[in-house]
Amino acid sequence: MLNGRLVEKNPTELLIDCSGVCYEVKISLNTFSVLGDEESIRIFTRLIVREDAHILYGFAAKEEREMFNFLISVSGIGPNTAMIMLSSLIPEEIAHAIQTEDVVTIQKIKGIGAKTAQRVIIDLKGKVLKFTSNSENLFAQSNTNRFDALTALVSLGFDKKSAEKVLDKIDTGDQNVEQLIKEALRLL
Repeated sequence: MLNGRLVEKNPTELLIDCSGVCYEVKISLNTFSVLGDEESIRIFTRLIVREDAHILYGFAAKEEREMFNFLISVSGIGPNTAMIMLSSLIPEEIAHAIQTEDVVTIQKIKGIGAKTAQRVIIDLKGKVLKFTSNSENLFAQSNTNRFDALTALVSLGFDKKSAEKVLDKIDTGDQNVEQLIKEALRLL
């Protein structure tokens, strides 16, 4: 974990000054969207050591770091692919796709083919039980209404991509699930 002053914030990385030492930290788009522009910041980290580099990966929540660790334990999923997965879906959505054996959702992530998606499901199915819809984390708090609305629209028979596009247009973050669904139904 790093505690320090946020020097620079980009969608894929942060620069954090910790007592005069600056650290470059790779982050997911989910972490980028959760972190504000506060000067003082605390970020959970994972150090990956390679032959040619030591790379810090940062996460706004412990749950995201834990999902990252699960993902990189799967053969064929490296740190960069895991970060792409965490940028595409929140940990709760990844866990839900794994638990429901939703190969299509996992396969929609850039760089994930059918075999890798199946391997993720097989390797992690019993391990990600704690990431349920009731889990309290930063991502679930900010995205639960949207996720619930999307789930409801898909269960009503609407195409997931179309529903996501409509929710992207209408979701301001302050509507409840019912408001999101009603507004989406008018536009679909």
